[in-house]
Amino acid sequence: METVLGDNWQTPLAWLAIVAYIFIWTISLVGWRTARQRYRSRPASPLQSSNDVPGVSILRPLKGLDWNLFENLESTCRQRYPKFEILFSVAEEGDQALGVIDELKQKYPKVPIKVIIGDEKVGVNPKVNNLMRPYKQASYDILWVLDSNVIMEPGALARAVDALLSQRGDKPIGLVHHVPFAVTYDHMGLGNRVEEAFLNTNHARMYLAINTVAIESCVTGKSCMYRRSDLERVNASMQPAPPPLAPSEESTIGIGERDGYGMQAFGRFMAEDALIGQAVWHELGKRHDLSCDVAQNVLAKMSFMDYVWRRVRWIRVRKNMVLAATLAEPFTESIVVGLYGAWAVRHLTGGVPMWLTLLVHFSCWLAVDLDVYTSLAGNPVPRNAQMRFFQAWCIRELCALPIWVVAIFGNTIEWRGNLYGMMKNGEAKPLERRATRNVGGRNGVLYEAVPSAGP
Repeated sequence: METVLGDNWQTPLAWLAIVAYIFIWTISLVGWRTARQRYRSRPASPLQSSNDVPGVSILRPLKGLDWNLFENLESTCRQRYPKFEILFSVAEEGDQALGVIDELKQKYPKVPIKVIIGDEKVGVNPKVNNLMRPYKQASYDILWVLDSNVIMEPGALARAVDALLSQRGDKPIGLVHHVPFAVTYDHMGLGNRVEEAFLNTNHARMYLAINTVAIESCVTGKSCMYRRSDLERVNASMQPAPPPLAPSEESTIGIGERDGYGMQAFGRFMAEDALIGQAVWHELGKRHDLSCDVAQNVLAKMSFMDYVWRRVRWIRVRKNMVLAATLAEPFTESIVVGLYGAWAVRHLTGGVPMWLTLLVHFSCWLAVDLDVYTSLAGNPVPRNAQMRFFQAWCIRELCALPIWVVAIFGNTIEWRGNLYGMMKNGEAKPLERRATRNVGGRNGVLYEAVPSAGP
């Protein structure tokens, strides 16, 4: 009787596991196929040599000296596009990035560069605060917002504008973004190598798959292009936006001054990039597109624990934005997927050992990930780095579930030395540190999160 009951319970579960296993592999192969089709060829855009092109304002918010900063920012000056300007912004007059900007202005005197010093406090997100003034002062409607640690190929701007001017089915494109591709160096730490293995394989594969299926917005903000006129119509409510203001009304309200609308509406969120993508999708009914370029993300030197806490931070942010998807994440990871797939195969076949299924599973998973890397990079993992990359990939896969467990049971994050408490829908509030004996912290610091006394 016990055997019958056990079999009656396990067999439906095994079939459910097989369906889930096939589904995850299908999604993974969609991402792999997209990487091969979209990124192995990057043709020049006809806009590079056309005089009839829309102008683009490139916004690069800066803070301090990031790794490779001069080359990161120089990639913006080298864009092959006939009509653009660059707005660099820093929050404080003494910011070290200003010296790098001076060097760029000397090297590229013909490139229209503006430097904006001083932010505008509209929320807890320092990036949004830093973007407010260049957002208002930009000369053109099309904005291309790039993080300071990103390098773009010279043809990327033209190809992104091409994508923005297109349609996806019967929906106009409202936002163009680029898949992040980590760039690191041999002398950097284990954390860099693990982050590189994550971003250039697992993250890229799933990011491309989700954006190919395109049933929901999925955007990271390393590189995003959109129209300011679109952003001025949204307020992060995720409800359909009202019609555009009449010209007579519009002329009485300055850019960025409509209360609760535009860039300022996203200052209360930590992941403003994801929320902007959702607002364009849900409030305006527009869609997103990926161009065939990658956002080369130059990684700062990080230890393994830096990597861990970075992943914890963004899982906690996602948990408060898309709880169901975050709870499902472990069931998409290679080890968990392999275990329930191998168990289901053994149960349903009655003879295939789990170790054999797992061997085939991990071999195929690694092969797909390496091919995704090759598609995005334009070349395979260099021969002299293959063993280090494989080690980092294994560490990433082994640590994914423990990191998720740590992240899911907390709402406190640390970003650029500041502490925040995550709230519903991705909103955040600043917190202060307070010494305590029985609460764990990071980097040997013990703290208890308490609400900040500030606004």
